[in-house]
Amino acid sequence: MKKSLSVILSVGLASSMVLAGCAKEEAKPAPAGDAPKSGEPVTVTLAGWGSSPEEQDLLKQTIQEFESKHPNVKVKYEVIADQYMDVIKTRLIGGEGPDVFYLDAFEAPALIEKGVIEPLDSYVKPEFDVADFEEPLLNAFKVGGKTYGFPKDSSTLAMFYNKKHFEEAGITKPPTTWEELQDAAKKLTKTEGGKTVRFGFGVAPELARQMYMAQAFGGKVSDDKGNAAFASPEALKGLQLVVDLRNKDKSSGEPKEVGAGWGGEMFGQGKASIVFEGNWAIPFLSNNYKDLQYATAELPTVNGKKGTMAFTVAYVMNKASKKKEASWELISYLTGKEGMKTWTSKGFALPTRKSVAKELGYDKDPLRGALVAGSAYATPWQAGPTLPTVMNNFNNQFLDAFLGKSSLEDAMKKAQETANKEIAAGK
Repeated sequence: MKKSLSVILSVGLASSMVLAGCAKEEAKPAPAGDAPKSGEPVTVTLAGWGSSPEEQDLLKQTIQEFESKHPNVKVKYEVIADQYMDVIKTRLIGGEGPDVFYLDAFEAPALIEKGVIEPLDSYVKPEFDVADFEEPLLNAFKVGGKTYGFPKDSSTLAMFYNKKHFEEAGITKPPTTWEELQDAAKKLTKTEGGKTVRFGFGVAPELARQMYMAQAFGGKVSDDKGNAAFASPEALKGLQLVVDLRNKDKSSGEPKEVGAGWGGEMFGQGKASIVFEGNWAIPFLSNNYKDLQYATAELPTVNGKKGTMAFTVAYVMNKASKKKEASWELISYLTGKEGMKTWTSKGFALPTRKSVAKELGYDKDPLRGALVAGSAYATPWQAGPTLPTVMNNFNNQFLDAFLGKSSLEDAMKKAQETANKEIAAGK
């Protein structure tokens, strides 16, 4: 799993520029039978993006364990360091794609629509225990009732709060509702000489963080036809809560307003008392702000409902692979209970299987427990193949509304209109 959201989204942002040019032809079908002859192991190619040395070591360990238990299959692992999705799409179109590869939920609908991903349902056996996956994470890779990938890891968003700031402000427990968050953020905000030096709440004003807020009162980011729909009264009602914290209460701000690069840094520097971040923030804070006293909790309810975002990545199979049975052996191990336990054992990534999270103790972990709990009700970062266009236009205008440069309604109507024109032009 990626360590910061900016890294998570880099793939997605790059993809928006290449989706329109991606060829629409489907990959040629390949025979599924690839059982090796005696003494002749099958080599399966596996591609993924780069990560930390520690994570790379864990993946290598997991692959080695797989090979020791499956001597009929060898794995050739390749790291695609730059422009991952561009490279994958080019290779798939050219018939040179890997047998198995990483696929972010954000990107999944577009590739599935192109017909280049193999449905996996027919390969699954009862012992694989599909029901063990957290349902929202599994559903992120389902289209038309078919499963095109199994999630290898994930992170939701949890509320990170500064214990020292809370104590100083007389706040005895983390807020559990949006109204309590609003009240706490006011108490925690600190000004000096008429300038805010610490916000009670640090906000990432982007769709990847605010999608669940648009849905809190029944709104949608996009409709069934893939058109942007975030300017509806229902969506605006949830988004307005975020904007009001900054422009009415003066109790929230974005990282750039205090010279920080992202929420984790803003929080670590003590310039925000509360931020909503993912699992990637925990090792970052541990490495860079060792003396920081903080805790986590599930996000406050909105409109009486629990909500959060989920960022997840699956292993998927190239539909044109000539080694499908061996590829499934690899996928089923990497996303199975044994392989997932090894891969997530150090906490750099969180399991998508309930049993593995429980076995490793993450469901009871003081910092990760809230992240695990959110997996059961999270909104996956996904909204169909037009999401890149929807996201870009939302982000451009929502920031203006958040900063008070325009009304939320005007900004969202403008963004929605522009997004739908671009979507129509791309059909």
